Amino acid sequence: MRVFKTRTIATDACKKGRVTINGQPVKPSRPIKVGEIVDVRKPPITYTFKVLAISNGRLGAKLVPEYLENLTPQSQYDMLELSRISGFVDRSKGLGRPTKREGRELARFREENAMDNFFLDWEDDDEEDID
Repeated sequence: MRVFKTRTIATDACKKGRVTINGQPVKPSRPIKVGEIVDVRKPPITYTFKVLAISNGRLGAKLVPEYLENLTPQSQYDMLELSRISGFVDRSKGLGRPTKREGRELARFREENAMDNFFLDWEDDDEEDID
């Protein structure tokens, strides 16, 4: 119920043992019951939910709190925030995807060097024909 973006991702998580109900790994087709505790491991944290009611169909996001209670401890959310921050702080220059600024500098560098090489090659060809 809106824990994963797609059903396929939810199925894969169950097969990998990342979803447990009352501490037991579950298969994707296992039905849930009211009162069960569902743990979902989405690295780096583990979300914990308590089933309050069962829905017969799809629901809007605003209705989810009527069916699931989020029991995830604050320490897990703190760990998530810490991993987000450390991803930017520990990134060595030149590793990973370039920032917007680095992308502009790279594009400027390519433009400048492409034009220089073009004119150098052109001038070299003219000199050979004259001799």
